Amino acid sequence: MARAAASGRAPDGGAEDLGVGRRRRSPELGHAALGGSPAAMDLGPVTICGEVSILHGGFLLASKLCHPKPLSELAKSDWPLVGKPIIDALQEICTSHSSYPPQPNAWKRKAAVILWSKILLDNSSPSVSANQRWKEDTFFSASNMIPEINHTVLFELFKAVSAPRLFTQLLLVLPEHVCPRELETFVGYVADQTSPVDVSFFLDVWWEIMKHKEGQEDRLMLLFQAVSHQYLSESDETGQLPKRFRSDAPSLPRSSLATSILPILTEGLKLIKESVGPARMKCYALANLVEVLSSGLVTAERETELLPVQTYLHKIASVVTLWSNDCENRYNKRDLDEKVKEAERSVSLLSTAKLPSESLPISLGFLRGLLEEWSPELQGLLNDPQQICYESYRLLDGLASLEKKLTDCAKSQELSKEMVQGMSELGDLIAGFLKKINPESWGKSSDSDLAASVAMVIIEKKMDRHAEMCSVFASEKSWAFTNDWVACLVRNKDLFQEPELLLKLLETAAASSCSTENREQQAMVASTILECYIELSLPDKNKVISGVLATWGRQGLSGVLAVFSEGFQEELNVSFNQIIKSASGEGFKKSVASVSRVVVLNPEATIKKMINLAIANLGTHQFMAEILCSFPALSFRESWDSPEAPVSLLLGCLKESAWDRLSSAKEKEQFLEFVVHLMQPSGASPLLFPAEVTQSLVIPFLKSDSPCIELCLQVLDKVLKVQVPSEESWVHTCHPFPLLLCLCRLLDGFTQYWHEQQGQRGYSLETKDLVATNLAQLCDAVSVQKDCLSPDLWTQSVAWLHKKVGALDWTIGLRLKSIYGGHFKNEVPATLFEVCKLPEDEWTSRPLPNYGAGSGLLAWMECCCISTALREQMLVLLMVNVDNPEEVNLFSKGFLLAFVQVFPWCSQSEWRRLVHVVKSLLEREILYVPYSLEYIQYLPLLNFRPFAYHLQFSVLLLRAFQFLCSSSGSTWLPTEAWKHVARLYCLAVSDLLGSVKSIALCQWHSTEEKNVTRELSFIHVQLFCHTLHVAAMLPDDGTGEPLLLLSLEILSQYKMLHDADESLGSALRKANERHFLESIAENVTNKELRTMLLQKLRKL
Repeated sequence: MARAAASGRAPDGGAEDLGVGRRRRSPELGHAALGGSPAAMDLGPVTICGEVSILHGGFLLASKLCHPKPLSELAKSDWPLVGKPIIDALQEICTSHSSYPPQPNAWKRKAAVILWSKILLDNSSPSVSANQRWKEDTFFSASNMIPEINHTVLFELFKAVSAPRLFTQLLLVLPEHVCPRELETFVGYVADQTSPVDVSFFLDVWWEIMKHKEGQEDRLMLLFQAVSHQYLSESDETGQLPKRFRSDAPSLPRSSLATSILPILTEGLKLIKESVGPARMKCYALANLVEVLSSGLVTAERETELLPVQTYLHKIASVVTLWSNDCENRYNKRDLDEKVKEAERSVSLLSTAKLPSESLPISLGFLRGLLEEWSPELQGLLNDPQQICYESYRLLDGLASLEKKLTDCAKSQELSKEMVQGMSELGDLIAGFLKKINPESWGKSSDSDLAASVAMVIIEKKMDRHAEMCSVFASEKSWAFTNDWVACLVRNKDLFQEPELLLKLLETAAASSCSTENREQQAMVASTILECYIELSLPDKNKVISGVLATWGRQGLSGVLAVFSEGFQEELNVSFNQIIKSASGEGFKKSVASVSRVVVLNPEATIKKMINLAIANLGTHQFMAEILCSFPALSFRESWDSPEAPVSLLLGCLKESAWDRLSSAKEKEQFLEFVVHLMQPSGASPLLFPAEVTQSLVIPFLKSDSPCIELCLQVLDKVLKVQVPSEESWVHTCHPFPLLLCLCRLLDGFTQYWHEQQGQRGYSLETKDLVATNLAQLCDAVSVQKDCLSPDLWTQSVAWLHKKVGALDWTIGLRLKSIYGGHFKNEVPATLFEVCKLPEDEWTSRPLPNYGAGSGLLAWMECCCISTALREQMLVLLMVNVDNPEEVNLFSKGFLLAFVQVFPWCSQSEWRRLVHVVKSLLEREILYVPYSLEYIQYLPLLNFRPFAYHLQFSVLLLRAFQFLCSSSGSTWLPTEAWKHVARLYCLAVSDLLGSVKSIALCQWHSTEEKNVTRELSFIHVQLFCHTLHVAAMLPDDGTGEPLLLLSLEILSQYKMLHDADESLGSALRKANERHFLESIAENVTNKELRTMLLQKLRKL
């Protein structure tokens, strides 16, 4: 069998390429026959090769030196005689460069695996044939070349090459029942003929076991674990065959294993404590024991508690300092990277390995005994600042931590009195011991530069807790803008792509910018921070923007470093030039990404730029609003005036950049829609809310003398139409009752509108509709959300409003019925009861001196103008006896008088309600308007019944203007009022023309095909004459121009009818009508319009 192995041929005669004689071949290109295990391909040659042959030769020489005793019976005392050939062979293969790439320490690990697997596996499964092991055991071909050996060779080799970590790694991957057994063998070996080297190696192994972390095994360790679990399973002890080899055997849980081996180490220390000589070694031993006890005393609350990251960094830096100053320490000559990595392992002890509870009292007693016994010698070392070392640092730090834990655990109610007493006594002993130690001897404190270097190494190498170290790196202002700090940030920028880290970096950069004048470094840091920011997700970008606004305000990063503002304006213009061209969904995402960069640089400038673009560029308002709403961080509120009334940044920018600068109706419309989309975006959360818009853009400007009153009312109208969940009672956060009173006072101002000087009016009469609409909407909103107020508060508020409104025009109170509810009746002039059947449970009289006898119809008509609902109610409640001709005649005369007094103060909506009243009364034959024959030479035999209302209303308008323009009323209205009534007349006649047209269409499409062309021609002639008549009565200052233009429109429609009339005998009638119309048109005083009318007539 040995010959077969030595010749590189398998027992079954199969050839095997093992690399013998071709040692320069890369292990990646040759595949040793590893029993079908592909994993071995990645591990380099662990079977027969030149290195194994050298190792074999070393063992052969050792066997000769040991003869006649075999190596399997080698005693500890024999090793100095026979060990040199083996050590020399191992040294040769460890420094060999036959592998590619060179692996100088790889064979130290492979040799350890080969030797340990030989000891463990050769006699573990007698039932497994050599042929089966050849095929399945990865290490069999190599270990088979080695003579039989025992643990003495293994342990001495580990000691000779000083590999406690390798020993620990291999030990802890063994099966759970094998690991303690092997450790007991090791402890027994160390306790026999103990030397200082044995003590040192034992303590090193113990310390490595405490520092060991699972999940860091390389492929060789995992392969050793898999093979050992396969052949050393507990089932083999009962004679069962092992399972087939599986290279991916699952790793067993190690916590119970680690717990089981800690008592073995404690017992080992008891066995060798007499051999622990120097005080430094005693510190080492006690530090290990203290770590074990501390892990056993971890309470449930502190089980997973980590050191604060600053403490963690300080400890690592202190350890590095100690190693650097201690020439005897093995890490003294190592590079900083290696020192930091090892120090991190020492500081980051995991609490997975705990001493069993039953062993804890004994171990505590053992520590107490050692501390008492070694105390004098230890104090001599610990009180000498010149002898400070890593071992003393560990001991003092561990004792201080243990003393705190003992104090905490002694307060537990779950422990026995004896246990509590023992812990208290040990805690007192430790406290007394520590008091005797010179504070200067506790350890070397590290300077800031070293701490910075350590932190950077942890970040560069991505060691444990490197993410937390990034936070320290970003926050430590004393490190900032050094060459190393900047270089580390640039190289590891991917680790800083977190909102919190970027904000800390910015704060550090802002605080440290004054200490450095290196513009290049500042620019590099600024560029790196922006690159990290750009890589963030949109929610994370918003976190950064929020932090920037909270710290530096609306100036953003431009207020942090000057380099952030360099070239900003150009970048802003380029970004938005591209955004204006974007339209698709993909373009929207790009636009948001582009804006995200400039908005963090300068939020205020970016927002104002977007507002200006949204207003000035037709159709861009929604796109800009959607982009802005992608940044909820811009809802930031800044406190300028007082902390109680913070101002929204966005609203502040809206006021500053647009509120007083809207020059055209289109810009105002864009502005209003922009605000609406900010409150109701289609695919994001709103950036503005109705309450804050009302408080910022409405309430401060809701005054009659405010130049922004109309825009303010338009904003309120938009706000009240925003759909919000019914449970959100935003209205009651905006002082709704004072707001209602403001609107009521504005409405009251319209009752004296034409009596005020023109310069005192900052708004048109048409604003009255907007005020009334807002008042109605606000009343509805307040009524719906009345449950948000307590009943008492609601009652008090309504009473307050009623008292204030009592001083205003009586019609205002009628608009507040939904607010008053059952608290107050409708208060109207007493004369209204004379013309209406008003129910007394809802209506009551109010003394009004201006409404004397005969004013009931005037009050009734004013009620009709208030709202559509009240108009219909008034029409129902009106009392006129149509069977009494005298009453109808008196009502008609009174109606004309009231009509003349009311309609000049009507807005367009009120005018249309009043027109509807006229139509209703005419159709019901309550209102009598005799048709005049002023513009009729003869009455044609035609059917005018469908157009009776149109003719009567046109005559009523003519009579009203005759009354209004008479000598007694010509000075009643100012110039602006005359222009207003002219516009109302044009609106009414235009509506009449539309109504005539619709009736004609119905007539033409009826089953009875009647030709109504002559009737329509007649109606248009009459409207034309009446319009020119009214225009002639109006003041000669351009007031009548709208009517003359209206007459042109009427004439155009008449021409269409004229051309379409092909009836018999129409020629003479058309000629007479044209002659008649020309005679009327010749009386028009405006020469230009008269010429146009006559030209149009002559074309008929």
